[in-house]
Amino acid sequence: MSRSQPRKYESPLRRRQSAETRARIVVAGSEIVHGLSSWDWRDLTVRAVAKRAGVNERTVYRHFSGERELHDAVMRRLQEEAGIPFDGLTLDQYAAVVARLFDYLSSFSAAPRTPSDPTFVAVDERRRQALLAAVRESTNRWSRTDREMAAALLDMLWSVGGYERLVAVWGLSTRQATRAVTGLIGLLVDAIRAGRRPWLRE
Repeated sequence: MSRSQPRKYESPLRRRQSAETRARIVVAGSEIVHGLSSWDWRDLTVRAVAKRAGVNERTVYRHFSGERELHDAVMRRLQEEAGIPFDGLTLDQYAAVVARLFDYLSSFSAAPRTPSDPTFVAVDERRRQALLAAVRESTNRWSRTDREMAAALLDMLWSVGGYERLVAVWGLSTRQATRAVTGLIGLLVDAIRAGRRPWLRE
């Protein structure tokens, strides 16, 4: 006859303490992310989070099966902190949501990634100057800041990273991705030539 396993007694107090410990672990993970020098989460380990939260690693594993589940919980907290709703997002809300996200990201220690190889730095500068010159032809009455914003937007659409995301994440074919980007470039160029500055919502 097999011996029955003793039942765990979970009082309301224990449940509350467990929830508080879990929350402290997630907060510790969020604090670590805020202090990272890059967006690489390899340093967001169970050991690092446990140390930050003031608990042992076994306690972390009682609440999370592994680092992936821990990372997911930290990401949800960051989204809540930033006020980024994915559920029920509408086009009317989109600009404000992106603005909140970028404002929130400015509170992190991680610096924007910039190329370090001299060849890529030189190419980036040549592209920047070329775009500024192209914008200047149609914006004689614009301020320098407005010209730079227009050129920067065009540069962003020129980004290989954006194209790769369309293909890898959204599953577009290379032709579809190219059409999507060039179509958006066309809309922006038309606005610039017409003297409209999209960021002013004129």
